[in-house]
Amino acid sequence: MSASHGREVLPTNVKPLHYDLTLEPDFNNFTFDGKVEIELDVNEASKSVTVNILDIKLGEVSISQDGKKIGAPTKTDLDEEKQRATFTFGSDLKAGSKAVLSIEYKGELNDKLAGFYRSSYKHPDGTTHYLATTQMEPTDARRALPCFDEPALKATYTVTLIADKNLTCLSNMDQASEKEVESKLSSSKKKAVTFNKTPLMSSYLLAFIVGELNVIETNKFRLPVRVYSPPSSDIEHGRFSLELAAKTLEFYEKEFAAPYPLPKMDMVAIPDFSAGAMENWGLVTYRSVDLLFDEKTSGAATKQRVAEVVQHELAHQWFGNLVTMDFWDGLWLNEGFATWMSWYSCNVFYPEWKVWEGYVTDNLAMAFTLDSLRSSHPIEVPVKRADEINEIFDAISYSKGSVVLRMISKYLGEDVFMEGIRRYIKKHAFGNTKTEDLWAALADASGKPVLDVMNTWTKYIGHPVVTVTEDEKNKKISLKQNRFLRTGDVKPEEDTTIFPILLELKTSKGTNKNLTLTERTGEFEVPDLDFYKLNADHSSFFRTLYPTSRLEKLGKAAKEGKLSVEDRAGMLADASSLAAAGYQKTSGVLALIKNYDEEKQYVVWEQILGTIAGLRAAFVFEDQSLRDQLKAFQRQLVSSKAHELGWEFKDGDDHIQSQFKAMLFASAGSAGDEKIIKAAQDLFAKFAAGDKNAIHPNIRGAVYGIALRNGGEKEFDALLNEYKNTPDADRRNTALRSLGNGKTESLRQRALDLSLSDDVKSQDLYLPLANLRSDPEGIDALWNWMEKNWEQIKVKAPPGLSMLSTIVKLCSSNFSKDEQIEKVQKFFADKDKKGFQMALEQALDADRARAGWVKRDRDDVQAYLQGILPGKL
Repeated sequence: MSASHGREVLPTNVKPLHYDLTLEPDFNNFTFDGKVEIELDVNEASKSVTVNILDIKLGEVSISQDGKKIGAPTKTDLDEEKQRATFTFGSDLKAGSKAVLSIEYKGELNDKLAGFYRSSYKHPDGTTHYLATTQMEPTDARRALPCFDEPALKATYTVTLIADKNLTCLSNMDQASEKEVESKLSSSKKKAVTFNKTPLMSSYLLAFIVGELNVIETNKFRLPVRVYSPPSSDIEHGRFSLELAAKTLEFYEKEFAAPYPLPKMDMVAIPDFSAGAMENWGLVTYRSVDLLFDEKTSGAATKQRVAEVVQHELAHQWFGNLVTMDFWDGLWLNEGFATWMSWYSCNVFYPEWKVWEGYVTDNLAMAFTLDSLRSSHPIEVPVKRADEINEIFDAISYSKGSVVLRMISKYLGEDVFMEGIRRYIKKHAFGNTKTEDLWAALADASGKPVLDVMNTWTKYIGHPVVTVTEDEKNKKISLKQNRFLRTGDVKPEEDTTIFPILLELKTSKGTNKNLTLTERTGEFEVPDLDFYKLNADHSSFFRTLYPTSRLEKLGKAAKEGKLSVEDRAGMLADASSLAAAGYQKTSGVLALIKNYDEEKQYVVWEQILGTIAGLRAAFVFEDQSLRDQLKAFQRQLVSSKAHELGWEFKDGDDHIQSQFKAMLFASAGSAGDEKIIKAAQDLFAKFAAGDKNAIHPNIRGAVYGIALRNGGEKEFDALLNEYKNTPDADRRNTALRSLGNGKTESLRQRALDLSLSDDVKSQDLYLPLANLRSDPEGIDALWNWMEKNWEQIKVKAPPGLSMLSTIVKLCSSNFSKDEQIEKVQKFFADKDKKGFQMALEQALDADRARAGWVKRDRDDVQAYLQGILPGKL
């Protein structure tokens, strides 16, 4: 059965060729007037034309054929469920002819962050102003205009925007003309700005913006590159992204051997935005905090995040925009590649950041986390309906997709991989593709059987754990692969996929990149059993289960410098995941962590502390004594290191070392280190007294959190004031995120109430909630809040848009008791789960995994900790 079977797609009797679109937003009534003329190729004789439409009021509709008017439809059928309008006309449209469908309509300039929507901001004069912007991906172009809203139905667009003369108008293309016109909405004269015709592109990439915008521009690329933001932000904070964009476009043109095909690149900071950024061709939109960056007020981690987002979106200009997946089950072709490419280009531009080391604790970890659940999905996931699409914008499409590409790039070599990408882009420019087209291009460039190696990884769910058995006498290892699940309860019918595993065997003689496990079991010679490790640098996507004796030898090899940073972090990640799933005891992982006491690398410490954080989260509903022991174990590990490195920062500090200091400071503070708590309180007191620069940006979030966890109403009020009054998006977000750290019932309730108030934008609904999950009282308060406010939450985060999935997962995935899991199931039993079904299943799977872990290893963990910790904590 083909992947397209059962998809809800439009009839194929006509195909769009060109849209001529005119829009006029009304900021008084939050509506817009629209008119679209769609030139159609008539493939089959038919009396009807069906388009996608959502939340649009139709006005006059007519059609002409080969220049002759047929007239208005005799019948119009609206299908709200399938988001379609079907117009039936009095006579047949002839096959082989050209027709023009003309539609006048009105739409809502909505507050759902979808389609053509409004975004508000505080003007420097203190009043609230609005701009109109777009978010069409995945299926919301139909909110802005009646259209053929499927990726494969590419067409060209000519856009005209009618607006007040003082407002900036932007679209995908550069401006063609401007003239004065009479407004349909008022008696005033306005300007009509018409943009040049776009290249062939998918409807989800269409974009237009109307509003007050400041701009900066650079001439360091052969075409204009600009950053825009509303007056609520300092436009100079866009300078870093602007200069980076110019360099990145030039770099990508060379890497892809294909010129950027549009006449300009605009990047715009949008105050209300559902994701991090959107790659609209030639007009990339960003959440403000992911585009604007101030070296003086933001830390090293923020700088790296901004760089990665900018380079991710610009990679899409080729991979996604120029060459586009044919349907949404190929979303990973867009997102997996853009993610991989952002790390690849970041590594070229900022080698001192060592991003491939961090990849192991970032993208690889996120992919493993979601893909180890029974409710994961294949990279190429069959998508049937529009409401399912938002749910696959997740760590499988982005992170696992990028991990699979990293795997194949290491297998082929990066140079050969990039040559394959160049061939793929050249062959399919302005067209649509399936995954097999990418594999074919890579096979063509490399001469290797890429399809055979990679197809299983994208079409099937999950990933394997490889169990190692040693035969010292014959210098061999026996390997067996099985599906890995975090719940540790794989059923035989779930373990039928055999993955072609690139083993990447590291020994004292180097790394053998040619070994592949293509069967359930396999036997391999190892030249030196004294030292070997599978999955060198953790570039392949599998967990490795070694005998206990081998783990001890690898721990020794790590101390002797035989293992890379990626190996050391990845080995610990494997061990902790396998313990959580019941393959080995958690006490063994804690002992392994203790052996890392001489570790000096940030990424390895990130994994160490992530492992402990995961353990503390799993055991959060256990007795206070056990939770205190885990806290003491963390403190014992991290305090002396945090004190040694300190928390002073100065200009010119090493990028990684800055993040290392910040991480250790935050970790020691959360583990109850008194010296760091006192330091954080002192810094916070200076900040609250008016010294806004008292806290270095690298530790701002940690100081806020520590101060509130160990404080009360006074600290909460200071943070709330910072959130409400600072114009800087990064500082606002940090303050808002920190408000969930309060430890009294009243402070928790204030944070929860705030999230649904008008003071918090719907895009930020989750920010005050996330930190409530650090203790059982906060987790219970979070769940009770969702139960009580479910209907109100659905208004602020409508079903079908991604935020509701985020909230469901945030509130439901923190439990570890059977009765808690039953409570979640009972609450949602009679709810319409459209738009968040997958998120709920994943939350419940995570809860079951945690519950199983605690039942299996509670006594083991307690016994280990009692054996190594002093009697009085």
